[in-house]
Amino acid sequence: MTFREHIKRAIDLAGSQAKLAEGMGCSQQYISWLLKEATKISGDMAVACERATNGGVTRTDLRPDLFGPETSLPAPTGEAA
Repeated sequence: MTFREHIKRAIDLAGSQAKLAEGMGCSQQYISWLLKEATKISGDMAVACERATNGGVTRTDLRPDLFGPETSLPAPTGEAA
């Protein structure tokens, strides 16, 4: 899913651009800008969107470069001395 598709989904989940904006603590114009022009959202606003959609659109959906899955460490090969 693309960035804009995630924003569209967030709008759908919230019910409107205005309701999503209210839930995120920003303006409706900001939501419109995200939908039409933006290529990224700040980490803080990605978290706000996750909260506003009750996890329907996650911070990882919006910013996988910041909140992507953690890389698991290799299993230890021996015991500590």
